Amino acid sequence: MQDLIDKWLFDPVVGKIVAVVLVVVAVIVLVRFLQGAIGRHIENSELRYRIRKLITFFGYVLAIFLLSLIFSDKLAGLTVFFGVAGAGVAFALQEVIASAAGWVSMSFGRFYNVGDRVQLGGIKGDVIDIGVLRTTLMECGGWINGDQYNGRIVRVANSFIFKEPVYNYSSDFPFLWDEILIPVRYGSNYEMARKEFQLVLEDVTGEHARILKGDWRKMTDQYMLEDARLEPMVTLNIKENWVEYALRYVVDYKQRRSTKDKICVRLLRAIEQSGGDIRLGAPSFEVASIPPLDIFLKNGGDVPSPIGTEHPSDT
Repeated sequence: MQDLIDKWLFDPVVGKIVAVVLVVVAVIVLVRFLQGAIGRHIENSELRYRIRKLITFFGYVLAIFLLSLIFSDKLAGLTVFFGVAGAGVAFALQEVIASAAGWVSMSFGRFYNVGDRVQLGGIKGDVIDIGVLRTTLMECGGWINGDQYNGRIVRVANSFIFKEPVYNYSSDFPFLWDEILIPVRYGSNYEMARKEFQLVLEDVTGEHARILKGDWRKMTDQYMLEDARLEPMVTLNIKENWVEYALRYVVDYKQRRSTKDKICVRLLRAIEQSGGDIRLGAPSFEVASIPPLDIFLKNGGDVPSPIGTEHPSDT
């Protein structure tokens, strides 16, 4: 019995297994301790999140490095085996490898960051976590008519950045251009309508445009962009049944719905106070001609007579 115990205690394989367990436990404890210390001393949530992710990544690297030291004497004789096995694993896990490569690309390519609003893999939402294999989104839209949360948490593989376009609503320029189309009936006071609509846009969104000039200047310095107009603008277009005013303005990407609500309330108020000079358009139909109709009235059991013909019983 003693010989068996001594054999187990001094067996190199058992020693390596114990060393592996101790390394894994030590790395986990170290990572948890550092993450807890960071959480207590850093108040900025975004910075705290990034540092915690960085600590986790270096924990994996440290664990792999220490485990390779433990088994370093065995690796030399397994070169061919690892080559064949690696090729098979790479083929079987190509989607996982692509997702990991996507994570590396996102880390250095500035595709998006935590807190950005993106559309990825056909899903639109705010990025709440970026993992090695998946990006987690708080979904917007869906059955909700607007850019607001619907409550679903969606996890999208990082490999999608190589397969589909990545739409970022907030990365370099956290504002969007939005439009409201207003149909106005023919015969209205067009100049008055344009003036009133422009005043509404200036009051609600004009301050945004003045603040954003510096940010847009940075965009034009970084990218090949024209110097687009940021100020609110009203344009007119002729339709079949009405004239259509397009109200264009810049808005915070998180306030599209609330801003549109404010603008629409002010527009309705301005239209009502115009005294009928501004009237909203509606579909209209014009009847070109009516074919002649022969209408007969039936009196009792007599033969029907055309309208306009005097019946004998009436004389």
